[in-house]
Amino acid sequence: MKVIQLYKNEAELIKKAIKNNREAQHVLFELHAAKMLSVCRYYIKDVQQAEEAMLNGFFKVFKNLKSFKAEGSFEGWIRRIMVRESISFLRQQKHIEFPVEQIEETKDDFNQITTEIEVAEIQKIIDSLPEGYKMVFVMYAIEGYKHAEIAKLLQISEGTSKSQLFKARKLLQEQIIKRNNAGYGSN
Repeated sequence: MKVIQLYKNEAELIKKAIKNNREAQHVLFELHAAKMLSVCRYYIKDVQQAEEAMLNGFFKVFKNLKSFKAEGSFEGWIRRIMVRESISFLRQQKHIEFPVEQIEETKDDFNQITTEIEVAEIQKIIDSLPEGYKMVFVMYAIEGYKHAEIAKLLQISEGTSKSQLFKARKLLQEQIIKRNNAGYGSN
């Protein structure tokens, strides 16, 4: 039996999905679901809640597919929707606080810490951050947003974004050092 490729490329899949072709939508979902669940999981601790946010995000993807202009990557477009959906989900679940206290920016040695921590452990450490710190850290350090973009998305000032990132890095640094010291038998 000869295997026939259903779709040749993503652009063709997108065109068919815009016309509500369920099979094309399913293929697009299957192609991107795992990565997008990871994106939602960065923001949302509970995997089931992250999955709910991802599914809501995909609903918005397919609802607004006509607005995709193909000026950037399709994955990047979906990713932005997932970030916004995760933020929206967290806002609906509880009020996320961003303490407004300005701090002096000082050079920290967070990037100089060398350690062999597994991804699951890193996620646990990130999950332990207060929600505001966590969201800003993930948006800045993982997603690559600039402080102006973070401020706009989260409806906070740029100074607050910078402060939250600084505090998140400090807490992460402390947790990693504590973990490393525990691993070597010292406190």
